Amino acid sequence: MMEKLSAKEFDANYKTILEKLDKALLKTNKSPSDVILLAATKTVDVDTINYAISKGINFIGENRVQEFLSKYDMISPVHKHFIGHLQTNKVKDIINRVELIHSVHSLKLAAEISKQAVKNNRHIDILLEVNIGNEESKSGFASDEVLDAVMEISKYDNISIKGLMAIPPICENPEDNRQYFKEMYKLFIDIGDKKIDNSSMDILSMGMSDDFDIAVEEGANLIRLGTALFGKRIYY
Repeated sequence: MMEKLSAKEFDANYKTILEKLDKALLKTNKSPSDVILLAATKTVDVDTINYAISKGINFIGENRVQEFLSKYDMISPVHKHFIGHLQTNKVKDIINRVELIHSVHSLKLAAEISKQAVKNNRHIDILLEVNIGNEESKSGFASDEVLDAVMEISKYDNISIKGLMAIPPICENPEDNRQYFKEMYKLFIDIGDKKIDNSSMDILSMGMSDDFDIAVEEGANLIRLGTALFGKRIYY
């Protein structure tokens, strides 16, 4: 859980983010409509989420299946994504509740998403997770594995690959992540140029509270913001 945020605090945080985002967009000749601002709502209470939606947040992302399910029916209509590590045995619980699954980190997980999508007679969009820093502690496809993964997963029924996502290594200086964002953008463009059936590099999801402006400067068109919007999470 986290301490409940006041409307005034949220408004101030949101204003700061939009100002920072505008500066990044100016450097890239992009408009606000070119970048999706997704609120990462892990541990955030439903009232605060709904207030954020009322102020213009159109996309939310949850990290934990059980927490997401407990909130789902109480959240105002909005685009709902799953952005956390997803276990194969939990796919069935969210398959009818989300538009996009960000963190598809293996062929096994993609196959299960396909299986559940077919079973539920629906089509679902996914992003492939790239372990851009080659960290042993993180899941995801290595940079040199992503193209093969796209070619394989694109054959699966009832799912479409819409792009890539990544979380770079933790750096004290957010500027140090620029190199990883550049690598991701190149990978994103190179794969898109292949024009692989049932895949489209439409979404490049990278950049969080500390470095989203740098990510946008380097080509991100979806940013995931939690702390910057809602404050630091306090666990009990």
